[in-house]
Amino acid sequence: MSKTLGLFIGCFILPIIAAVTVLSLDLRPQSTTNHGDFLESEVWLPVQSKDKLWNIVLNVPKGCHSACDVQKNNVENLDVALGKHRNKVAIVVVGDGDNSVEQDAQNKLMPAAFYLVDKHGLVVLEYPYKSDPDANRLVLKGLLKDMKKLLNYARSQ
Repeated sequence: MSKTLGLFIGCFILPIIAAVTVLSLDLRPQSTTNHGDFLESEVWLPVQSKDKLWNIVLNVPKGCHSACDVQKNNVENLDVALGKHRNKVAIVVVGDGDNSVEQDAQNKLMPAAFYLVDKHGLVVLEYPYKSDPDANRLVLKGLLKDMKKLLNYARSQ
């Protein structure tokens, strides 16, 4: 076998061997830079907004009262905190008498939780409600950090 052919085959086989080794020994990094949680299953919401890159969605199902009221007040704070990014992000409250969202999709979401949804309607990250006000404030801060990171990334493309 010639040197060039051996190098060519090695360039294809070595990455596969490395990937199998990393996956089998569970050597993947355990930490991430996002503050929200990725959803286990794919969820689509029909909240597509014109000329908006991202949507922040608050899930308010029927029967959700105290936690949802707190989160509704936080919606106003989020709108102010977005600052100059306000024109790129839509804040949507799903449920609360709105019948445009499929009940099946809404049942997959946690009550009183915020979600980052892309412009096509795919739910990407989840930010669950915390009953402790300080913990909930940290969750919302993480949401804003993730949102600004995503908007900066979209601007660089």
